[in-house]
Amino acid sequence: MSEDPRIAAARYRMHQALGADAETDAAASRAAESDAEPRVPTAAERAAYVETAIQQAIRRGDFDDLPGAGKPLEGLSDRYDPDWWIRRKIEREQLRGLGPAALTLRVEDRELTERLDALSREADVREVLEDFNSRVREARRQLLGGPPVVTALRDVEAEVAGWRERREARAIAGQARDAEAAAARRRWWRRRPQPRSQ
Repeated sequence: MSEDPRIAAARYRMHQALGADAETDAAASRAAESDAEPRVPTAAERAAYVETAIQQAIRRGDFDDLPGAGKPLEGLSDRYDPDWWIRRKIEREQLRGLGPAALTLRVEDRELTERLDALSREADVREVLEDFNSRVREARRQLLGGPPVVTALRDVEAEVAGWRERREARAIAGQARDAEAAAARRRWWRRRPQPRSQ
C-alpha cells in the first residue's frame, strides 16, 4: 500500500526545516511509522473529501450540459414502483422481450390497444388477445421467479367490441375527411376564373 501523501508532505517539510542533520531521525521515524497500521479516515474527513471533489468538478464544468438539466425529473408519480429503473431502461432503449415477464407484460398491455387497432381482421384480434391472456396466466404461476405479475387479463369479447367501435369511428372520420376534401376540390374548381370570350 502506498504512503499517505499528507504524511509524505509533512515529512518533507520537517526535513527541510531541520536540515540534513535530522535525516537519521527521519529515517528512524519512517521505520516506526511503517510498522504501525495505516490511519483510516473518519466519516467527516471522507465527507469533506467528497464535497471538495464535487466543488472542483462544478468549477471545472463537469456537470454542465447534462441531459435533462433544468427539467423536472421524469416518472415521478404518487404510487411507488419498485421496478422503476428497469422499466425506464426498457422504455428508453426500446427493448422488447427482455426482462422479467411481469415488466414485459406491463409494457405490452399498455401498447396492446394500438397493436389491435393496426389489425384488419377480427380473427387476428381474437388470436392476439388469446395469446396475451395465455402469457399472463403462465407468468402468474411464477415458475421462473421475478416480481409479481399484476397485469390484468383482457376480456376478449369486450376488446373485440371496442376494436369494432374504434374501427367504425375511424371509417366514419375517414369518410368525413374524404367528403370534405371533395367539397374543397369542387369549390376550388368553381372559383377558377372563366376565360373571357372576345
